[in-house]
Amino acid sequence: MADKLTFSLVSPEAELFSGEVDQVDVPGSEGDLGILPDHSPLMAAIRTGAITVYADGAQTQYFVQGGFADVTPDGLTVLAEKAALLSDVDAEILQADIDSATKALAELDGEAALAMQQNLDGLKAVAGA
Repeated sequence: MADKLTFSLVSPEAELFSGEVDQVDVPGSEGDLGILPDHSPLMAAIRTGAITVYADGAQTQYFVQGGFADVTPDGLTVLAEKAALLSDVDAEILQADIDSATKALAELDGEAALAMQQNLDGLKAVAGA
């Protein structure tokens, strides 16, 4: 068993993280994923929420919206539509996103409503609401 997991977090703007870690917790669209070294290969859609990176006894969290997590024998790559260090997320912008998602949800149904509700739940969890 490998001691470390190679992890990379990439958004359209930048690569936010690249390195060796102990574990990464990812908010998957079908449920949370805990990825450790030597994890079985998989690809999963991610939902809005926080990715937690565990490395050398420390934890770092990143806010993500949309994208995919890809686990291969070489490690984990998260390709996020939107990502930022959680501590850098502006509370006012987050609240505006929550308000916008709440308004949009009232006009949706079916799969679109489920996807928007999942986005809203993730925004609220990150905001601490």
